[in-house]
Amino acid sequence: MTRQNKNTKTSNKAVPAKSVPSETKVIKRKTKAGLHKRNLHNGRYDFKALIEALPELKQYVVKNPKGEASINFSDPVAVKLINKALLAHHYSVTQWDIPQGYLCPPIPGRADYVHRLAELLSDDCGGSAPKRVNALDIGVGANCIYPIVGATQYGWHYVGSDIDPVSVDNSNKIVANNPVLEGQIECRLQKESRYLFKGIIEQGEFYHITTCNPPFHKSLQEAQQGSARKINNLSTNKVKRGQASSASKNKVAPVLNFGGQQAELWCSGGEAAFIKNMAFESRDFAHQVLWFSTLISKKENVRWMRKNLEKAGAKEVQIVEMSQGQKTSRFIAWTFHTQEQRKQWLMLNK
Repeated sequence: MTRQNKNTKTSNKAVPAKSVPSETKVIKRKTKAGLHKRNLHNGRYDFKALIEALPELKQYVVKNPKGEASINFSDPVAVKLINKALLAHHYSVTQWDIPQGYLCPPIPGRADYVHRLAELLSDDCGGSAPKRVNALDIGVGANCIYPIVGATQYGWHYVGSDIDPVSVDNSNKIVANNPVLEGQIECRLQKESRYLFKGIIEQGEFYHITTCNPPFHKSLQEAQQGSARKINNLSTNKVKRGQASSASKNKVAPVLNFGGQQAELWCSGGEAAFIKNMAFESRDFAHQVLWFSTLISKKENVRWMRKNLEKAGAKEVQIVEMSQGQKTSRFIAWTFHTQEQRKQWLMLNK
């Protein structure tokens, strides 16, 4: 879901966007190229340390054309094992697995989302985050990545929700099997697929931040086409690097390296419809949430989301771009509280 020129160098300074209606304050946060300074995945993977954390990974480590250790990122087994090793080495999550066919996201980029949200919250609090931060992840999946990063890196108390009972059960199993996550994460089943917050946010609950990685395809066919393109791109890049023959270039693997179930990859109307629903449903929970947020895969949907948030009555919208190599991702965060109201909210919900 990410794209950007790796040579882009911009300022961390938040600057107001142009042509914005006065009712909604919109800020674009331009960040320097590369992962957040607190992201544990800056630099190349330390395969020696990763193999020590997960010896099983060793048999999947290969040499790239430069003679450096790597893995075959088109191999779903290798991808899952490097995720397990990263979680064990960096986050002390030693018991982690996902059912076959479920989404296995690349952790460095996912962690960047959490780090930059933490920075946004810290800025809102005058440079220091609240002693206890309550966070909500919409669509936690079977991997539980955002709650793991938030809980272990910042001590956040996370609730994860999903419409898939297998995902909820697996994420709760991960929490139960790892002492470092004990008392920090709870995953709940969303019984009504048309809702995102209703049925999950309970009366009397208050959240500082929400996260979401929305499904971005409109149909199963579109999701399969997207998977095929990713596999072909991986094959093409291998040919360019001399890691594969040109004869294998057009062979599409039967599975995507990161997997994914229906609810994780597509929904009716795709990403645009999903985030629009989120924008308007979030109004109903404005008094219980300080900052809502969601990743946005398609750049053209940023303006679409901004317009819907203006219609929904958001007081402030922040658009944050993140880059990793040549890839760029982005998230939008929004609040229904003015800056003064946010200060009062924080005092009441310490």
